[in-house]
Formats: sequence, C-alpha cells, structure tokens
Amino acid sequence: MAEPQVRLHNLDEPLHPQLSLLLRDARLLQQCRSAYQQIELYHSPLFGNFFRLDGALMSTEADEFYYHENLVHPAALAQPTSLQQALVIGGGDGGTARQLLKYASLQSVHVAELDAQVVAMARPHLPRIHQGAFDDPRLQLHIGDGREFLLAAQHCYDLIVLDLTEPSGAAAALYRPEFFAACRGRLSASGVLSLHLGSPVYQLQQVQMVYRALAQVFTSVRPMLVPIPSYGGLWALALASNGTDAAAVAATEIKKRLLGRGISGLNYYNDATHQALFALPEFLRSALSL
Repeated sequence: MAEPQVRLHNLDEPLHPQLSLLLRDARLLQQCRSAYQQIELYHSPLFGNFFRLDGALMSTEADEFYYHENLVHPAALAQPTSLQQALVIGGGDGGTARQLLKYASLQSVHVAELDAQVVAMARPHLPRIHQGAFDDPRLQLHIGDGREFLLAAQHCYDLIVLDLTEPSGAAAALYRPEFFAACRGRLSASGVLSLHLGSPVYQLQQVQMVYRALAQVFTSVRPMLVPIPSYGGLWALALASNGTDAAAVAATEIKKRLLGRGISGLNYYNDATHQALFALPEFLRSALSL
C-alpha cells in the first residue's frame, strides 16, 4: 500500500508590499491557534525546523545564530564585568536564553514570554535552537505580559533583551519611550538593553521610529547591522545604555573577554565582527542623523 504523499508548501514571506521571500517545499509539522496568535511549525530542506507567528517567520534552526548571538554577546562582552542577572522579554524559542547561559557567571536569567504555546512548541521541536536552555536551573520562565513583569521586578539586570515580534499589536507598547524608560530603571549601572529595530532596507521608517524612541531615554544608543538570510538580508539591532558604549570596546579587549569568560561554540560573533556590527552605511547614518 502506497504511503500518503506529504504536502509541501511554498511560503510567501513579505519583506515589503512589493517584495517577498519565497520559501519552497516547506512541510507543515504542527499548527495551533493560541489565545494570542496563530502558531505554525514547518520543516524546510534549507532552514530545518522553523516557526511562524501570525504568518511571519520568527526563527529557523539553520540561521537563528545570526540573530541570537548578536542580540546577546555584543551587549554582554561590552560590559567590564561578567553577567550576573539577565532578563529576556519574549524569546519563547529559547535561543536568546541559550546564548546567555553560556556565561558561567550568570546567576539567573528570567524569560518573560507571553504565550505558553510558543514554549510548548519550541521544547520538543526546536532543540537545535534552545539546546536544553529551558532545563537549566538558572532559567526562570514566567508566562505572562512582559511589560507587567518588568514593572513588578524588584532587582536590576545587567542585560535586558527584548526578543519580540514587530512593533505592532500587543508588542507595540514595548517599543515606546515609556517602556524603554522602565527598562532603564531596571538596568545596573553598566547594564545594556538589546533589541531588534527591523530591516533598514524595507522598514526604514520603523527603524527610525524605534531608534528615536531609544534616544529619548538613553545616552548611548548604538545601532548594529547583521545579515540574516531568512529575514531577507540586512537587519538592524541596537544596544542602549547609560553606562556602556559597546562600540567603544576594542577588538583586542573583546577577544580577551571572550577567552576570559569562557565563551565558545559561536557561529557568527567574534572580536572582529564586534567592530563590524557598528559600521553603518551612509544611507542609514543619514536616516538616523548620526
């Protein structure tokens, strides 16, 4: 008896109203509708397992390191002392937490994820992304509103990572100056806020909006650029702080700190890419008035 054929999907990932990325031959593994969003899990011959929220691609096994490594390590290694406490708002796939947990000095990382169904999907199906981070005793998972969790927090963090969806819907309030000010209030003296801004090519106005909101709150706001294949190319991140200027740390010092803090097994970030992240093309410098 012939086995039933597996249906393959060609997925359209919009980058701009006039442009999309086409992911061919994706196999649907699981889907559900949570209280907050549509969650779909697929397998791609090129990207491995990946998931989408409300039709937008979030993380893939093959290229998540471009994103997660640069959300964490430039901010962590720019600080003169090793991480003790960290907070991730969002990050239900565990990729950001996995990078943070590389720091032996880290006493705890709080992950405040809105949607329990994202974590439930990631645990069994995205092990290459989280690599067991959810089972590390230093990780404390909090299901619920990340803004409310931050406002109720009683201690300061050396690093706060906003690993969020786009600044729309439920996430929109987490990209406003008021929320960035609340983050500033929960950072240690040299602490850093790390987040993504969006595509500088296809979402330039969004990048400008979030950057300007950060600049209202922090004395040092450093945009970074990293190529993320499944996001369609260049992607902008940012580090914001009142006590650390990540772009001012020399490559030789980053190399020393990588070794001294025992950070290894990375696929993208190193001492040379640390400096390269902050080298912005002229169009973006002009757009951000830098």
